[in-house]
Amino acid sequence: MKRRDYIIFALLLGIAIAYPWLHPPRYLIASALLMFCYATVVSQWNLVFGMAGIFSLAQVAIFALGAYITAMLGRYLDWSLWYTFPLAGLGGVFFSLLIGVACLRLRGIYVALLTLAVSQVMFVLIQTDSMCSSLNKVLNPATCVSLTGGAQGLGSFGSFGWRSVLGGRDWIIGDYYTMLALLVVGLVVAFVISHSRIGLAFKALRDNEELARSRGISQFKYQLLVFALSAFLTAVAGGFYAAHFGAVGTDMISFPLLLFIISMLVVGGIGRLWGPLLGAFLLMAADEVFKEVSDWRNVGLGVVVLLFMVFLPEGLAGAIEKGWQRIERLFGRRETLGQAARSDDKASSESGD
Repeated sequence: MKRRDYIIFALLLGIAIAYPWLHPPRYLIASALLMFCYATVVSQWNLVFGMAGIFSLAQVAIFALGAYITAMLGRYLDWSLWYTFPLAGLGGVFFSLLIGVACLRLRGIYVALLTLAVSQVMFVLIQTDSMCSSLNKVLNPATCVSLTGGAQGLGSFGSFGWRSVLGGRDWIIGDYYTMLALLVVGLVVAFVISHSRIGLAFKALRDNEELARSRGISQFKYQLLVFALSAFLTAVAGGFYAAHFGAVGTDMISFPLLLFIISMLVVGGIGRLWGPLLGAFLLMAADEVFKEVSDWRNVGLGVVVLLFMVFLPEGLAGAIEKGWQRIERLFGRRETLGQAARSDDKASSESGD
């Protein structure tokens, strides 16, 4: 399985690296890099939800927090955005640890409700933030806005800087490869954790918590660990999102975005290594199709998710894996029958002699 994953990873990475040089339309490059960003978030969410079995809905809030930390450090302190990403990741880790401690005694739907409430509280606080901050009064007295930008959002905080390096036309290719590098890191982290003892501990707590605890696996330790591990890259992905679009707003914490991203996990396959990537690709492709009929966009995406839940509950990755196993069993059975036939022929010839 590891060898198969290495081959798939190498093929997909090669295709992704070569894609911009095929001269696709600019909007397709923009869609691809946005897919990379979402796939990174979903791959880290998969560690919490799919591997550890914790039904957390706080991932979008952590994603938005990373974006706001990046935007505010760039706007108010005039930092290069490349320096803000590690701090955004650490801010996401601290925030996730607070959520993890609050969720220690909760299970199932109660974890989902608490983490959803945290996201909605964050949304309301930013949406209603209309007072001019004291920091803004000092730095920008002429155009004083709230600290987070409130309902208007926050902009003018810098970018990756690819415009000055690659020019005004090819800067998006720089953003594309930057997002691709982040996705590669996210997939590698997910792969390493899933094949490590830490991953086994997560799965043990997910499948049989009482038995795992009786074997000395600390729920407190590993629940906080999975929250922290997944939060760092999620928050960094939020910072990358802010750097690419040059603005952040409350739409990053909105309920539709939460449903859209969790749908990627369901469609791709919960707990599957390649599920986040397949789900992000399929949902982004479906979203592009339904943009032509914007009135039916949400309905269409809902139908796609519903069909997968009914007919492919293990997601696209699970269906592909089952199909591959059937092919292997079929060829293995044919090989076994061939060996048996050859053995019978050899035994018959020996008895004839």
